[in-house]
Amino acid sequence: MCYIIPPIIMVTSLRLIIPQLENLYACYNKREYVSPDPLQFLYDYPDIRDREVVGIIASALAYGGVKQILASIGNVLDRMGASPYKFLISLDLPDLKKTLKGFKHRFATSDDLAQMLWGVKRMIEDYGSLEAGFLKGYSNTDETVLSALSRFVTRLKDSSETQGYKHLLPSPEKGGASKRLNLFLRWMVRKDAVDPGGWGGIPPSKLIVPIDLHMHRIGLALGITKRKQADLKTALEITDAFREIVPQDPVKFDFVLTRLGIRSDTDMEGFLKTCHLSRGGS
Repeated sequence: MCYIIPPIIMVTSLRLIIPQLENLYACYNKREYVSPDPLQFLYDYPDIRDREVVGIIASALAYGGVKQILASIGNVLDRMGASPYKFLISLDLPDLKKTLKGFKHRFATSDDLAQMLWGVKRMIEDYGSLEAGFLKGYSNTDETVLSALSRFVTRLKDSSETQGYKHLLPSPEKGGASKRLNLFLRWMVRKDAVDPGGWGGIPPSKLIVPIDLHMHRIGLALGITKRKQADLKTALEITDAFREIVPQDPVKFDFVLTRLGIRSDTDMEGFLKTCHLSRGGS
């Protein structure tokens, strides 16, 4: 278990626990702590053309129990062969549906997934890559990736024949947390020991923390949000708090903090105690 530097003062700002956060990052931001996580699939694809396709699939299916998530992603990738990119650009929609026939992930059907991947294929054909399609709606003057993400989702859906897979690519315009899409962007934009990166056109400073129950609980415990719902407003509030201490990389601590709520070999209670906090508050 990693030793976390004890604080000198009661936490009123993230600035006061930067040493603890940095120590947590040094301890847990390693690939050995990734599994079980959909991110692990991206490591098998050094070609960015494959990795971005795998990333959108893995993030879209990242809901439900982790065992089912990993099994479903593995099922899809096995059907796509060694190069998901080449597989996708080589098929028309009927063949794509045929290849995915029988697939099911909770309430996502094979047709839902085929329609989503058809949108991915069309974007790649139109722009050359998913990154280029994303950048089409991005401006350097944007404070965050939020507007570009909304345009990205709209383009993917407009490229398909039906809208039956909205739950796989939920639009941020609806106010939901968009956790899975923000996860996808974290994987593709950041590059360190855990996040593989590959998209060079978007600065990490524009990313939004992928909010889920784990990060929401930690945000409440650290006092950087008081909001009751793990929605998009909460994600932006937590992101703003981290941007104050890491302006160039506000999502830096997302992976290590969420490990505390996921893996049994990490110590959430110990970390919060070093911040003079408990799960119930200060």
